[in-house]
Amino acid sequence: MSEAIDVVRHARARRAKLSFDPTTGRFRLTIPKRAALAPLMAWARSLDAWIAEQRAGLPQPRPFVPGATFPFDGATITIAWGADAARRVERHGDQLIVGGPVDRVEARVAAWVKQQALALLTADTRHYAERAGVAVTQVGVGDPRGRWGSCASHGAIRYSWRLVLAPPEVRRATAAHEVAHRVHMNHGPEFHALVETLFGRDPTPERQWLRRHGAALHWYGRSSSEGSEPRAG
Repeated sequence: MSEAIDVVRHARARRAKLSFDPTTGRFRLTIPKRAALAPLMAWARSLDAWIAEQRAGLPQPRPFVPGATFPFDGATITIAWGADAARRVERHGDQLIVGGPVDRVEARVAAWVKQQALALLTADTRHYAERAGVAVTQVGVGDPRGRWGSCASHGAIRYSWRLVLAPPEVRRATAAHEVAHRVHMNHGPEFHALVETLFGRDPTPERQWLRRHGAALHWYGRSSSEGSEPRAG
């Protein structure tokens, strides 16, 4: 078995645990702080059947290359490249027209998607902030692996740009969730009640959608070579 396994020594670990992250496609071996590594790594590498099962269910990388398709704000977009097309990336219906050097297509499409994600999430955030009667000092996007949004105590909200790949209602439910944190910096009953009020209904179906399909969103705009190097900690 040749899978790379990240090793993490944890002070509170009482036994070895092998886990898999479908977002990154990596395996992690968590072991006690002073445990001998060699026998525990041998144990992890003996779990061939389980490792193969996890790997078989992993989404395939979906790079932003000519001819590729990707979900976007409820539609399915096809990347249409032409050497003579305008250099500015433009959407025409369900096609994204990209010109210029073909080796720059991935970077230019990724930049366009992130720009559009910021615009849409900014509009969503403003909408819910007005409903809640709160101020949001800044809206930004990034590519976190562990969360879809975050709200700082000073009023700035950041999102994963990959939310634009989810159905629009999933993106909006996330925005309502983060705006509600401008009132309640916790996840208590009052917080959840406010999220429902802002969103207009119970957002449980949207949260469930992210739990089921969220990992696959991290494989768009990603090549097959990413995440292949082992790490130790």
